[in-house]
Amino acid sequence: MWGFFCGRSGSAWTPPVRPNQEVGLDIVLLGKALIMGVVEGLTEFLPISSTGHLILAGSLLNFNDERGKLFEIVIQSAAILAVVLEYRGRIGKVLANAGSDPVARRLLINVGIAFLPLAVLGLAFGKILKAHLFNAPTVATTFILGAFVILWAERRTHSVRVHSVDDMTALDALKVGIAQAFALIPGTSRSGATIIGGMLFGLSRQAATEFTFFLAIPTLGVAGLYSLYKERALLSASDLDMWAVGMLASFVSAFFCVRWLLRYVSTHSFVPFAWYRIAFGLVVLATWLTGSVNWVD
Repeated sequence: MWGFFCGRSGSAWTPPVRPNQEVGLDIVLLGKALIMGVVEGLTEFLPISSTGHLILAGSLLNFNDERGKLFEIVIQSAAILAVVLEYRGRIGKVLANAGSDPVARRLLINVGIAFLPLAVLGLAFGKILKAHLFNAPTVATTFILGAFVILWAERRTHSVRVHSVDDMTALDALKVGIAQAFALIPGTSRSGATIIGGMLFGLSRQAATEFTFFLAIPTLGVAGLYSLYKERALLSASDLDMWAVGMLASFVSAFFCVRWLLRYVSTHSFVPFAWYRIAFGLVVLATWLTGSVNWVD
């Protein structure tokens, strides 16, 4: 998701020109939008890095220039709606009772605290990250390194002291926020960093996962609005059909992914995701080194 703060550059994809302003549907372009939307929705909340997958998918599809970056902002923003829909009752109660309920107020404050490290570091180092790290070799390497972190974390004996997001302190939130900031490196995974980080800091698997979902709302929302403002010159009514397909695909796939993940974490570890990251990273590195795939930076 860190294209929001860091951005990506490229020159491979240019949406088709519609002569004489003739309106029509480009099936190939909509097919690419559909694929990108599904990739975003399935990877945003799993510990496998949505940004890394979008960089690689965009490269393969020639879907990765400045307007492609704007498209990613749009579909990543759509993924937020899946969390909002899933937790609509809880979110409504927290917002309605924040003035009178200390538990609801503490959750809002903790989410704000956890958001700050990424916001500050992203704004400070975004251009450097954009220039040097948004490429296939870096993504593949961080896929593999992140996998070893997950395997190490899952093999440790966890001492759980926070069983619910309502029990988190401001210090707990800050620690999780610092963990999230590591995901500014593409391929790391925002959700993976916050969930695994939360578990290492004493949160239960369920609490770490739920706090990751709540934290995604301001993280993706604020960063998305900021990036849309920065890239407002690229906004075009001719892209609305492409955006609609991508947003719908992102929302639907993210919604089912969120529901599945909540059930999964109650009885399973994240070890399978680690092995997936290793396998996927090795494939990308091998194809890059041999030149069998032309990965566009």
